[in-house]
Amino acid sequence: MTFSMIRRRPGGLPVEVTGFVGRKAELEKLSELIVRARMITVVGPGGVGKTRIALRAAAGQKDAFDHGVCLVELSGLRDPELLPHTVAAALGLPEQTGESQLDALLDHLQQRHLLIILDTCEHLVDHCAMLADILMRETSRVTVLATSRQPLDVPGEHTCPLPPLPVPDSDQGRAGTDDAVELFAQRAATVVPGFEITDDNRERVIALCRRLDGIPLAIELATVRLRAVPLDQLINRLEDRFRLLTGGRRTALPRHQTLRTTIDWSYELCTPRERMLWARLSIFAGPFELSAVEEVCSGGELGRHEIMETLIGLVDKSIVVRADDDDAVYRALDTIREYGAEKLAQSGEESGVRARHIARYATLARHFSDHFVDDDQLARFHSLHREHDNLRSAFEYALSEPGQDEAAAELAISLWGYWQISGLYTEARYWLARVLERFPGDCPQRGWALGVRAYITAFQGDPRSAVQDLAEAVPLAERLGDRLLLGRLHLYRHLALVFSGRLDEATAAGARAREIMQEIGDHLGLVCIDAQEGHLHHLAGDSARSLESCQRGMRRLGEHSREQWVRGYLHYLIGIARFRDGDLDGCVEPLLEGMRIKISLGDNTGLAYCLEGLAWHAAETGRMERVAWLLGAAERLWQWGGGNRLSGTAIMESHHQRAERLAHAKLGGVRYAERHAQGFRAAIEQVVLAAENGSEHLAPLPRAPRRLEVLTPREREVASLVVQGLSNREIAQRLVISKRTADAHVEHILTKLGLSSRTEVAAFLD
Repeated sequence: MTFSMIRRRPGGLPVEVTGFVGRKAELEKLSELIVRARMITVVGPGGVGKTRIALRAAAGQKDAFDHGVCLVELSGLRDPELLPHTVAAALGLPEQTGESQLDALLDHLQQRHLLIILDTCEHLVDHCAMLADILMRETSRVTVLATSRQPLDVPGEHTCPLPPLPVPDSDQGRAGTDDAVELFAQRAATVVPGFEITDDNRERVIALCRRLDGIPLAIELATVRLRAVPLDQLINRLEDRFRLLTGGRRTALPRHQTLRTTIDWSYELCTPRERMLWARLSIFAGPFELSAVEEVCSGGELGRHEIMETLIGLVDKSIVVRADDDDAVYRALDTIREYGAEKLAQSGEESGVRARHIARYATLARHFSDHFVDDDQLARFHSLHREHDNLRSAFEYALSEPGQDEAAAELAISLWGYWQISGLYTEARYWLARVLERFPGDCPQRGWALGVRAYITAFQGDPRSAVQDLAEAVPLAERLGDRLLLGRLHLYRHLALVFSGRLDEATAAGARAREIMQEIGDHLGLVCIDAQEGHLHHLAGDSARSLESCQRGMRRLGEHSREQWVRGYLHYLIGIARFRDGDLDGCVEPLLEGMRIKISLGDNTGLAYCLEGLAWHAAETGRMERVAWLLGAAERLWQWGGGNRLSGTAIMESHHQRAERLAHAKLGGVRYAERHAQGFRAAIEQVVLAAENGSEHLAPLPRAPRRLEVLTPREREVASLVVQGLSNREIAQRLVISKRTADAHVEHILTKLGLSSRTEVAAFLD
């Protein structure tokens, strides 16, 4: 197994893709605040680099926090009711309980020593302030670092104002005062290869940076024009533009107006089609794929065949940036997107673009549902998960645009499998509740929404509420005469009754579901009932019938199926059935295969089941240290799920307690507790690798391979000189380049290798 299958950890810090310039004093202040204060807000105007410095400071201080750093990106969030859910999702906290998401979040954070970054709070400032205040009062070791255009005004808040980059008054300016000039030089060098600040052009660059008030985004937008015009013309054209706005006076514009004017200028330098696409792209929240742009943003004077060329034009002008080097995924900065949204509203096209956006994501959701057990399930799930902010936006548009109620219902209902795999149960119930408000009478939408909500609610550990929803939905489906809906509702009722421990009633519901689904040929429903009945027989203590049901489900999927979600649980149940039959050799591989599948999906609950089963096996084979850390790792996953095992029946508990008792007796209380705590604290990847290898002890993860191939030949040459201990000035002299070029090379090396200092380069290359 390779960990390349695992999706990027939620809340992880992104790798910097461009050099970090200056900010030494601000970075030192912010870094010092992070370790001594609990509530810090980086404040400053749009485009000044608040997110960038927050991420850089957090990366430098992550070792000061026992449980690391979690980034919560809020720019794509518009509904404040989902703020606690968004934080929980960034923490990787599955929604497995019926309690409020805020309560679950606070329970999880009680014993955590963690830095949480709330990035881009200004559009949700009141709700972010309320959440931060609660975190300050209800936890003792959680630190909140926010970025916002205004303070949150929370008691105990320390603000860290971030001004624009300093610009020297003259050629006398040096390090610490010419950061804006250095930024210009770095970005210009990426546009015009070989560009350097020289004695001939330095004063002109200083004048330009001063005119742009040292605002990083304004400088970056301006440097892009060097591709089309030389430096002198660039300065003259920008100066002419500002002179128009100041009536010919040389008084400075307010800084927010400087940025606005720079963006206006960039907009006017775009072609008509690029302007149109810029406005339409504002409909997306978060990253977007090329296929989405072609589908949502084409129309009228911008044909689908023109989208790619037009998008490339916006990338060339730094209006849009590549978010992923491997896939055609793009994004726009918040300030750029806000500007585009204004233009879209003025154009009169907003409703039409919103309708296409809704249709795009409703189609994706429907395709995921209709092809849930297809071989590409995992890839399609990860694609949807990456588009989560856009799914939210589609819901918000559909629930606010006239005539889009049915689209909102289709989204919420068709995403049943996505909600299930992702564990986003609370958010699913939120959207389904809003859909149900729009469909109060007898109609298919109400029946399906009630059924899907019941299914999700049962998985979340609230089967009683699920049974209540189904008590309304089943008669409704009978009145409608909808056989597919009725069969699925009995399937969902079977699950809710199993989780309620009402196994006799569940057996009857399962038989009714199977009868209807066989009648109408519901392949997906039959696969699901096979798995659910396998679980029922397991809880009833009938391992033979459990194995029979699971093997029938496997045959129904097909020998070569690459479906993941159902197969993962079928493998787990097959392993447990063999274990209970005493087949200690035959139970391990199904449990390991279930584990591999569940970690590839990010399904922490399914993973916990598999680790439990492997711990029971280890106990019966006398490997007690393995028992302790496996149970410790599973315990953390159960806690993430709210602290209760959904199938916490006598059979499950008896196996768990026996493994715990045997390990405790063999190791002694102290040693068992140490090994259990080791598993509880270990990275999940570390646990999975040790389980996969059959290890008795937890070992550190293997060191990541050296990625020197990401460096250019010149950067490798510079890196070797860094290892030899040469300063940047000495490197410049050795290679006959300017010091600024050497500085830029070193910065690029650090960024590409994911390092934070020159001293780490030697360790990396040893």
